[in-house]
Amino acid sequence: MTSAITIRGLRMRYGTTEVLRGVDLDVERGEIFTLLGPNGAGKTTTIEILEGFRNRSAGEVRVLGVDPERGTDAWRAKLGIVLQSWRDHARWETRRLLAHVAEFFDDPYDVDELLEAVGLTEQADRRVGRLSGGQRRRLDVALGIIGRPELLFLDEPTAGFDPEARSEFHELITKLAARDGITVLLTTHDLAEAEKLAHRTAILVRGRVAVCGTPGELAAAVQAPSRVEWLENGRPQSVTTSDPSQVAWELHQRFGGPVPGLVIRRPTLEESYLNLVGRES
Repeated sequence: MTSAITIRGLRMRYGTTEVLRGVDLDVERGEIFTLLGPNGAGKTTTIEILEGFRNRSAGEVRVLGVDPERGTDAWRAKLGIVLQSWRDHARWETRRLLAHVAEFFDDPYDVDELLEAVGLTEQADRRVGRLSGGQRRRLDVALGIIGRPELLFLDEPTAGFDPEARSEFHELITKLAARDGITVLLTTHDLAEAEKLAHRTAILVRGRVAVCGTPGELAAAVQAPSRVEWLENGRPQSVTTSDPSQVAWELHQRFGGPVPGLVIRRPTLEESYLNLVGRES
């Protein structure tokens, strides 16, 4: 399968500060891929380079087979972009705004069909400035895909959402990607969001990819040590280990049977992720 995005040795420097320090990534066509990392990790800089909004300092980048620094209007028409925040056109009605943007594309979606797909049919005649935060984000996605893009960029799309709005947005992106086969690249600092949405995730820490893979591969790669606790001679004992099963077996052999007060505390994926971020920082 031809990759939608290929990155090799990507570097970005602002003055004396190196924000990206040799990023290598491949995003396959049709997958939802997440760039995960703390604030300042280089996620937005990476996505802006891929979109062609920012020139890189070094490295090779191909997006839909084209170097973004040399992207033509025809290439840009294949991209859908949803920024972190956008509050223009507050006085436009929702349907009217979508119809206006659709005029710039050769084969746009039907406006009413798209409104139904993103769950905004009832808000079609409402002014953009009167939409809720979740509704506005749905409109942002509709604007991003009105031209039937092959690749959709979402930069921290659920920042500031309440849990219900975030869940609805996740369902929308999953549905659109499955229905239309759009490749989605999404940035977030929310581990739960990456787990729920992405086929694969790359964790970006201080301008480098610390680990990349499926949710299962990610969990195995970032797993923090577990803690084994037990009682011996009436006193609490404990040890930190990457192999708690082995420690428990050795204790069982030593005690010749059940181990008093045995408890194995395995870290959650979130705890492991925070451990990785702290270790790489």
